[in-house]
Amino acid sequence: MKLFPSRLAIALVAGFITQASFAAESIATVNGTAIPAARAEAMISEQRAQGAPDSPQLQDAVREELVRREILGQEAGRKGLDKKAEVVAQMDLARQAILIRAYLQDYVKANPVTDAELKAEYDVIKGRMGDKEYKPRHVLLETEEQAKDVIAKLQAGSKIEDLAKDSRDPGSKERGGDLGWSNPGMFVAPFSEAMVKLAKGKFTTTPVKSDFGYHVIYLEDSRELKAPAFDEVKPQIQQRLQQQKVEKHILDLRAKAKIQ
Repeated sequence: MKLFPSRLAIALVAGFITQASFAAESIATVNGTAIPAARAEAMISEQRAQGAPDSPQLQDAVREELVRREILGQEAGRKGLDKKAEVVAQMDLARQAILIRAYLQDYVKANPVTDAELKAEYDVIKGRMGDKEYKPRHVLLETEEQAKDVIAKLQAGSKIEDLAKDSRDPGSKERGGDLGWSNPGMFVAPFSEAMVKLAKGKFTTTPVKSDFGYHVIYLEDSRELKAPAFDEVKPQIQQRLQQQKVEKHILDLRAKAKIQ
């Protein structure tokens, strides 16, 4: 029943690497064909971006990998595989993907998230979280009459953990309706509005209607919530805002494009 933020454009942002300054000389020659050092620089940069330390061992491994690739590439060319339509299409897609990555790297560099944007987003999130968090249980029913029946059983002394077995919420029914510690902003509005009005150990005496059905909410506990410090969550906020900028830029470009 929780609402989760969109995570669009993550794949486009997550793969960025720092561009290396490529040397002009070759690192090896295979059957008369030189392997440019730029290829080794690019591969080493990717490995460094993934956390591998630069070392003579890494350079040797990269050289050997590029030699093997050149050998296999030459053999594939001799068999004419580079002329096959499906192979050409795949090579075109790979080239396009590299160009897109380079373009988005350049866009991110030219359009960084500012400190003011980060602080403003932090304040919005902090305000949405509020100063308390709650530990509710609920039973989700299809009809209002079913929800009223659950309320009557609670009033008669039944436990919500037992009644939750008939819930339509598969994510919580096996846990006795437990939704865990959450802030109100993580739930749909009708649910959170009813939840925050409950005292500890109390339940809603009228069904709570949402787009999911009819809820009977029981508040197990509540506690004060201290928001994390800005510096603690700054990297996550920065990544999310940068993803949003990339996504918006892509949508803007698409809107301007002539597509037939």
